[in-house]
Amino acid sequence: MSRQTYPSYKPSGMDWVGDIPKHWEIHRLKHVASVQFSSVDKHTIEGEEPVRLCNYVDVYYNDFIKEGLEFMSATATRSEIARFQLCHGDVLVTKDSESWDDIAVPAYVAEKFDGVVCGYHLAHIRPDLRKLIGEYLFRAFRSCGINDQFRVAANGITRFGLGKYWLDNGLFPVPPLEEQRTIAAFLDRETARIDELIEKKKKQIGLLKEKCIALIGKVVTKGLHPKAKMKESGVEWLGSIPEHWIVKRLRYLGYCQNGINIGSEYFGTGHPFVSYGDVFNNRELPHDVDGLVRSSAADRDRYSVKTGDVFFTRTSETIEEIGFSSVCFKSIHDAVFAGFLIRFRGYGHYLNVAFSKYYFQNIYLRAFFVKEMNLVTRASLSQDLLKQMPVLVPPLEEQAEIASFLDGETGRIDSLIKKIEKSIGLLREHRIALVSAAVTGKIDVRST
Repeated sequence: MSRQTYPSYKPSGMDWVGDIPKHWEIHRLKHVASVQFSSVDKHTIEGEEPVRLCNYVDVYYNDFIKEGLEFMSATATRSEIARFQLCHGDVLVTKDSESWDDIAVPAYVAEKFDGVVCGYHLAHIRPDLRKLIGEYLFRAFRSCGINDQFRVAANGITRFGLGKYWLDNGLFPVPPLEEQRTIAAFLDRETARIDELIEKKKKQIGLLKEKCIALIGKVVTKGLHPKAKMKESGVEWLGSIPEHWIVKRLRYLGYCQNGINIGSEYFGTGHPFVSYGDVFNNRELPHDVDGLVRSSAADRDRYSVKTGDVFFTRTSETIEEIGFSSVCFKSIHDAVFAGFLIRFRGYGHYLNVAFSKYYFQNIYLRAFFVKEMNLVTRASLSQDLLKQMPVLVPPLEEQAEIASFLDGETGRIDSLIKKIEKSIGLLREHRIALVSAAVTGKIDVRST
């Protein structure tokens, strides 16, 4: 970084931090703060006091704990409330994770609260204000170098936990109090600026995705030729369509098959398995799927995955995620597909594979599913409903033309989205590096 550095440094004694400014000190956390592991769980127990509970997810997904967060209702004993009630300036840290490198994620209690206590799976840290302020400690926990000591200390196999000993004895660079305040204020200002840039870029991505969705919907329902004669489709949400196109229900274009239902003990080894996520997350079905299942020869025949197949998501917690599609462009040998999916296999002379990729992703079909699912169920898409889906069928030559056009246009949009996503990644890396540099004394922010 090109910022000003301190005039002199000394060894910190911590490999993950390196040298620190000569006037800074190194302290174990227990010497500058109190650390407690909360015992307050999510249960409501008769005879205890009602409280609002700050949970793991409140800390994991928020840098700052403040009013506006939806804390859950629970109960706690009076002694627990006295010990774990949140105070302005406290720091909360996650002590458990499914991954060793995702441990000790901090949040700063930025406001005064009444009746909010720290919940289970969290460490409640209260700085000794004569030596340490929470704003600085929160940022220090965000530093990769400092946080590395807790990641290494986390124990577990399928789930990792951090013992109180390791937090108590965690080493932190501790500048003078006034300097801590300066560092915290600097990082508040600079990280807010970076976060604002990131949010603007996320909005750009959202607008580009909306543009892509609108373009696909328009082209697969109106065609590429604005002067083409139009006719009423007979389907309210489709409106008018090119005169030479035909409308057919899906049942007349091919046949449907639900996926395999098999016990969990069969998964992990065997033959390729196409999962719900493979379909939900991709317009084109990946050829190299990650899933494996021990399927029989009869299974692999009945639930096969061949070029031209279209897969639809069949179940979801919301209607809006029902009926998402993915098209298979290359047969997956010996594969079967999940029971949460429906496979549509065309008769072969109606639909171009590339056109299918776009048609079954178009926004107007969302309106069909949302409307009709209210008449069926919120949780599952039936074959009967899927077969009723209106499908626009242009001539095959025109389908290929539409697919080629959309390949080019969506490819350009996708490329732009990837560039913006890369720039967001670089901004996040810069944010992490800036925090680490400031709280370990690699830059002097006193004059900023």
